[in-house]
Amino acid sequence: MHRLLLVVMAIAAVATTTATAGGAQFPQRIDLPNGFQPEGIAIGGGKFYVGSIPTGAVYTGSLRTGQRAELVAAQSGRNAIGMKVDRGKLFVAGGESGMAFVYNARTGADIASFQLSTGGSFINDVVVTKRAAWFTDSFMPVLYRVPLRANGRPGAQSSLQTITLTGDYEHAPGFNLNGIDATPNGKKLIVVQSGTGLLFTVTPSGLTRTITLAGGESVPNGDGILLDGHTLYVVQNQLNQVAKIALRPKLRSGRVVTRIGNAGFDVPTTIAEHGRRLYAVNARFRPTPLPPDAPYWITQLRK
Repeated sequence: MHRLLLVVMAIAAVATTTATAGGAQFPQRIDLPNGFQPEGIAIGGGKFYVGSIPTGAVYTGSLRTGQRAELVAAQSGRNAIGMKVDRGKLFVAGGESGMAFVYNARTGADIASFQLSTGGSFINDVVVTKRAAWFTDSFMPVLYRVPLRANGRPGAQSSLQTITLTGDYEHAPGFNLNGIDATPNGKKLIVVQSGTGLLFTVTPSGLTRTITLAGGESVPNGDGILLDGHTLYVVQNQLNQVAKIALRPKLRSGRVVTRIGNAGFDVPTTIAEHGRRLYAVNARFRPTPLPPDAPYWITQLRK
């Protein structure tokens, strides 16, 4: 009996060690190339995708191990800001280039590119619904709609629509619309206005309505957002925190439940989810640029 008990205990110890090792995976910090200058992050199929603001390069890697590799090489005239992965395609907001890019999420090959604006714009973020990819412009009171076919492939440049915002939204000096997400059926969009800290719902026709937060709360420096059921996560970049907001069923109002901080934050900009985990990319924005070889990383946090 003694020997049997020892064998059972040994097996249990091995199992525990294996489980602990498995739990130790999904690292809390995933390092990016030095000098990468990231802003957007997307997650799909256990992989992360992160883009470089000044070069348009995209790296992808494993959330489980943190190993990474280049997916899209740096290209002159391209920028990578917000991004989403959908149906095997990576949609990228092109910042001051005024463009949007669509890549094969597995190979990095070009699928399509769109000239959303010819000047005075900053294409900041994107959300993909069943029928369209929607892009925000931080300097213009519009959304850009790129129609998608049934397989998620975008249409031609001629199919691009510029949707003027109406209703409650008021365009202000400086940075305006930033992060964007959508309800599962794609019939309602949610956006954040960085300078004012206000949240809005937007219909596909461009009609906006303010989401009123209890106690007069707002989300200044709002950047990337993530809608998870009736919970909205808003990254407040310079404040190094993520606001967790409980929304009412019709998305007309809500309350800030908590604000999540993390020792690994250094001006987080956008987030993406994988199960109960959130992943924030740290842009490390400074009034004075960091050295060319400055480190950058992704921080994991729990919902």
